[in-house]
Amino acid sequence: MQSMDDTIKMQLNHRTIREFTDKAISDEIISRLVQVAERTATSNGLQACSIIRISDQAIKNELADICKQEYVARMPELWIFIVDQYRNGQIAKEKNCHEESIGDMDRFFQGFTDACLMAQNVVTAAESIGLGTVYLGSILNDPSRTVKLLKLPKLTFPALGLGFGYPNQNPKLKPRMDMKLRMFENSYKCFDNYSDLIKEYDQIMKTYYDLRDTNNRVDSFSNQLITKLKNINPIRQKIINVIAEQGFDLMISDK
Repeated sequence: MQSMDDTIKMQLNHRTIREFTDKAISDEIISRLVQVAERTATSNGLQACSIIRISDQAIKNELADICKQEYVARMPELWIFIVDQYRNGQIAKEKNCHEESIGDMDRFFQGFTDACLMAQNVVTAAESIGLGTVYLGSILNDPSRTVKLLKLPKLTFPALGLGFGYPNQNPKLKPRMDMKLRMFENSYKCFDNYSDLIKEYDQIMKTYYDLRDTNNRVDSFSNQLITKLKNINPIRQKIINVIAEQGFDLMISDK
């Protein structure tokens, strides 16, 4: 049997990296990663997402405060992927087209999906050349503040952040749930007793040490789930309001 492709081996070894060396990433590598972002698949070919590369330390510091993760301020590279229907809206206006559909929910989710696909593509490329990466959904801890900080115009919205650089830590692979609970054929499969099905996974999780707290093993998955459900961020619960403030139409049909 042919040996496993190196890219797949790298993907199966994916770990979140939060600490990086001082080694600078060359302009050539950055240029290549930008090319990878450019060539990412995009809904309808409309390329409705953009990247903001953060080089200003003051902005990094404020993003770290928004994220409540101090290491964000020390990211060698910090990119924010955004939904971007502003650009296409302006192009349309310059062609004397003023269709309100540029800000509908379909367009929003096209841009959001494009941004997530682009970020994943960059991660795969970055890790293939020895860089470490960390996704930052925490930029949405206060989306209104992130919008103002990045001076985002209407019809844009921050989807996620990505930090990367040369790794300065070697975390264990974090255990994952069995795919029999996450992959089905032809239709969704419901199980009678999930607690029994994840019992072994719960025990495995207790052997994992997160490098953010090396003195304590993590809790079982089921207990983590409960803790996170109880740990509510009232600002994040109102993200949809910020999406509306950014000009996207959230009208729900009564049909």
